Amino acid sequence: MHERVKINFLGRNYKLGKDGVLFLIAGPCVVESEKMIFKTAEVLLETCSELNLPLIFKSSYRKANRTSRNSFRTIGIEKALKILRSVRDKFSLNVLTDVHTESEVKIASEYVDILQIPAFLSRQTELLEAAGETGKTINIKKGQFMSPYDMKYAVEKVSKMGNNKIMITERGTTFGYNNLVVDMRSIPIMKEFGYPVVFDATHSIQLPSSEQGESGGMPEFIDTLASAAVAAGTDGIFIETHPDPSRAKSDGSSMLPLGRIKKLLEKLISIRRVI
Repeated sequence: MHERVKINFLGRNYKLGKDGVLFLIAGPCVVESEKMIFKTAEVLLETCSELNLPLIFKSSYRKANRTSRNSFRTIGIEKALKILRSVRDKFSLNVLTDVHTESEVKIASEYVDILQIPAFLSRQTELLEAAGETGKTINIKKGQFMSPYDMKYAVEKVSKMGNNKIMITERGTTFGYNNLVVDMRSIPIMKEFGYPVVFDATHSIQLPSSEQGESGGMPEFIDTLASAAVAAGTDGIFIETHPDPSRAKSDGSSMLPLGRIKKLLEKLISIRRVI
């Protein structure tokens, strides 16, 4: 087993991965405003505190992968990153965000604790190496076009930089046009690499580019896939959530309403106890 990924939650250090507790990565798809981000963080913190579930707060400061050039991308890179740093300081949470280029790695690493490599960029060697060099924890999302076996090469690009603080996230595989399918075998396969494996329960139910230049989704299946992933042995669950997904500026059709997250987490914790 490689060096465990560690996070601090409510003053306690948690080692993520094999034999560790189930943990949650959650937050809105993108930073829309400080008010919305703080409200989401507050509810998630309260919920996870009650459930004793370690939480990593997630939100993107910029959306680089958009089907249409007219889609919302950012309120401003520096402004959004400062909001994420405020979440870390105000709520004492570990914060995760995406990076898209080597230059972004250097900028974002000054504001957050965990850098995430988006699925479409999971083969970008220079990006993975640059992220690894920061010494931050790196979450690599499995490309929709990649087998779970091939993720070991993405992992090696980070670990060869002397950084073993790595997580791997399953988020579904391209299935024809405008659809994804999840092969739950990927969870135990990728766990063999020795790093924590996370299941992305919201991007996995996306229907990419299915709504006239925007991605649709089937959020009614979030519960089903998340439950199956916990039963399959995932270490963590990734959920994008929003106080009002119908008004979200990005991926609203696949996000879980914030008011429904507690009930789902209670179910997932129960499944975890059983297995």
